[in-house]
Amino acid sequence: MSTPKEGNLEAPTRHPIDWKNPEYYNREKLDAELERVFDICHGCRRCHSLCDAFPTLFDLVDESDTMEMDGVDKADYIKVVDQCYLCDMCYVAKCPYVPPHPFNLDFPHLMLQAKAVETKQKGLSFRDKFLSDTDGTGKLAGIPVISETINIVNQWTPTRKVLAATLGVDEAAWIPPLASKKLRSTAKPKAIEPVTGERTPGKVGLFATCYVNYNEPGIGEDLIAVLEHNDIAWSFAEKEVCCGMPKLEQGDLEGVEALVRVNIPRLAKLAREGYALMSAVPSCTLMFKQEIPLLFPDDEDVQAVKEAFWDPFEYLLARQKDGLLKGELKHGLGKVSYHVPCHGRVQNIGKKTEEMLKQIPDTEINTVERCSGHAGTYGVKKEFHAHAMKIGRPVFRQMSSNEPDYISSDCPLGGAHIAEGIEKNHQQTPQKAHPISLLRKSYGI
Repeated sequence: MSTPKEGNLEAPTRHPIDWKNPEYYNREKLDAELERVFDICHGCRRCHSLCDAFPTLFDLVDESDTMEMDGVDKADYIKVVDQCYLCDMCYVAKCPYVPPHPFNLDFPHLMLQAKAVETKQKGLSFRDKFLSDTDGTGKLAGIPVISETINIVNQWTPTRKVLAATLGVDEAAWIPPLASKKLRSTAKPKAIEPVTGERTPGKVGLFATCYVNYNEPGIGEDLIAVLEHNDIAWSFAEKEVCCGMPKLEQGDLEGVEALVRVNIPRLAKLAREGYALMSAVPSCTLMFKQEIPLLFPDDEDVQAVKEAFWDPFEYLLARQKDGLLKGELKHGLGKVSYHVPCHGRVQNIGKKTEEMLKQIPDTEINTVERCSGHAGTYGVKKEFHAHAMKIGRPVFRQMSSNEPDYISSDCPLGGAHIAEGIEKNHQQTPQKAHPISLLRKSYGI
């Protein structure tokens, strides 16, 4: 057994991802590392309830001739890899063997490497290219007639059957509607004099995100309204493309790099001008705080963006501690079931959203900390949608248990997935609202 000196009681650390090294794509070395890590996981099994990656692995072992890893065909390793959607919860919440432990086990980033090797050697399917090209599909947003027509057609059963047959998008999966107006096209900064606090810059650089910009700009409008209500100046970066998380999920690291080269210089410019950077989608925030810095550890602009990036509620609470947030939360919201998304939890900032929501008067907060199962593109794929609904079932049950007036998640896609799950269980579906939208409601603005 390792001792604290060897590292198992020290804070977890993440190693840079050496994806530019040709050896990163060596299939033989990858298989050896997969076998090593899978064998440790098989002996531990603490993560069996997190997602379907671990039950898939344990079934492969238990159904093999030897009932050990040496009995599992290496060709079947991909079955485990395909079930991992990089939520990071095994690393953060369960695994006792993460670095600096001598076992040096980083399951999510090993799965990322395996996905990257598959993508490098076989290329992406048309479906995966399409689903990860959020800017491409988003081009149709902002044109009222076209976006409204697409939204209607996407609800038709024949259309869903075609999408299932051609793109592998499950017929029952929720598809986000396209907005008739893009956030970045309509929201205009007001002239507000920045007031810097001890902890917080007085101006915010907003990364709109694909989802908020193209699908649900109301979330961005609500965030902007909260910032302006509290006399916080804000601006967009000069140009913005997808953060890269959808491509990361597919192991398309070159695709991630292409997006990084557009976003990072513009965000770094804002960071160096004293802006706090922010997005309303936890996965995007995590990309800039963790994944991109690990992919590009020596890039000074990347590190500047990392240091300047905030979760919205993390920033607002720090602003409150500076004595610069208006204490005018006055409208109660009744019962709120709030879901803490995985990519919010792994930022290690605590329950900032819950802390703020609990300040709202006449409001009862039911907090649920468990994966909703949506996991970006995973939850809409034909072969995984049923798994996503199964993973989310305990969340659907807990979120609806107090008969809430609102269900809310920092992750808009996770929130929609939860609403879908509650509706499919034939329960009355509460109103869905992003936490920042609930905050605006309480302010009455």
